[in-house]
Amino acid sequence: MSNETTLIFQHSRPGRSATAQAPKPVSEDQLSAIPASLRRKNKPGLPEVGELEVVRHYTNLSTKNFAIDKQFYPLGSCTMKYNPRGANRAAMLPGFLNRHPLAPASHSQGYLACMYELQNFLKEVTGMKGVSLAPMAGAQGEFAGVAMIRAYHEARGDDARTEILIPEAAHGTNPATAVMCGYKVREVPVGKNGDVDLEALKEACGPQTAGLMMTNPSTCGVFERQIEAISKAVHDAGGLLYYDGANLNAILGKVRPGDMGFDVIHMNLHKTFATPHGGGGPGAGPVGVSQRLLDYLPTPMAGRDEESGGSSGEYHWIDTDTLPTSIGHLSAFMGNAGVLLRAYFYAMVLGRQGMIRVGEYSTLAANYLLKRLEAIGCQAAYPDRRASHEFILTFAKLAKDQHVTALDIAKRLLDYNQHAPTIYFPLLVPECFLIEPTETETKEAMDDFVDAMEQILNEAKTDPETVTEAPFTQPVRRLDEVKAAKELDLVWSE
Repeated sequence: MSNETTLIFQHSRPGRSATAQAPKPVSEDQLSAIPASLRRKNKPGLPEVGELEVVRHYTNLSTKNFAIDKQFYPLGSCTMKYNPRGANRAAMLPGFLNRHPLAPASHSQGYLACMYELQNFLKEVTGMKGVSLAPMAGAQGEFAGVAMIRAYHEARGDDARTEILIPEAAHGTNPATAVMCGYKVREVPVGKNGDVDLEALKEACGPQTAGLMMTNPSTCGVFERQIEAISKAVHDAGGLLYYDGANLNAILGKVRPGDMGFDVIHMNLHKTFATPHGGGGPGAGPVGVSQRLLDYLPTPMAGRDEESGGSSGEYHWIDTDTLPTSIGHLSAFMGNAGVLLRAYFYAMVLGRQGMIRVGEYSTLAANYLLKRLEAIGCQAAYPDRRASHEFILTFAKLAKDQHVTALDIAKRLLDYNQHAPTIYFPLLVPECFLIEPTETETKEAMDDFVDAMEQILNEAKTDPETVTEAPFTQPVRRLDEVKAAKELDLVWSE
């Protein structure tokens, strides 16, 4: 794409302005309050453009982006589902939108009531005994979960527990979180069928084991069938189990992490409950815990007077003054209010039966799409397993025979107006696509994706250069991604 269409500075002409939006002139009296050393000597280097030019420029740019509002977005392990507009509207009601985060509890009863009910809903749906909404995103929820595991062992004087076990198919944030909390990471292999190697896990467990971090269903796209034996092995060794909630929508209404034996879980409300993951945030990563970790939950949390011996029924904040063993605050306030409210309304709209349908439809969609893709010649990474909410294809044979890689196919999909699935993750599957259609996509949208994949596979065999040199229809072709990351240049200059 030329600079003419990507940089608004190219539209700049001396003397042009959007006067209707221009700030009011500042008087000398007002300027006097600002020290002379902090005042500008020259005008800021902004483009001089008219209002209509600004509107057209950014509208045109927005149409060049792939987005959940425009296309099928089958990113595996990311749950790019439709974002219900009703949840957005509810979260933007004036009483919520205008509430100041420092407002006292007496002026925040409606908001606190919603948060209190959301905590209880998440407890019910996960099988946990307590929930804190404080973590600001999934990664911070992970940090809170492992920090609570550490606090638990330290309170018991069990200083020998220095290791966190992590399956090799885990999300990359899992080992990073464990290290940030002061633990060593010990990787546990995954078998050819996608299940954790149980014997290797048992061998790794010992007095040094603080816990195990895992996702179920895993990023292999299959449900861990030995989860009860895994839970027993870790607990018998004195460790705790942490559940990465990235794939929670696959099991909603069917099985609960608490019933599997997990002691702590983080939930990606910005993925599973209404707000699509992506775009850099905002996120929400509440944590739920079993009975043994209740005293370590991060604060603040929403409480109700009746629970603490009162009779007024009013809602209040539970903070470190009433929960001194808490791991403390994770941010200035309690989580991302807008995302939490969206999740609350989403849950209220769905209800119990709706939650069950989420799990059923996400799994149905994934298995339908997997079978259709297998029928056109795609190879499943775990052909003997049923998909959960996502599944993995491998193009290792195509890469060997035709020199067409998973990256090539992903780039070519853009020419068919399809966003590519997650590629090269998990790392243990060569040339992989991790595909998640989610519970909100139609059969027609999935069929269109299959049609595009079928055409690309035919191109890979008859005209591989068309695939290896794609995309052709996008604003930019292939970029040197390493150079772009290492030499990022966001500064405009003439």
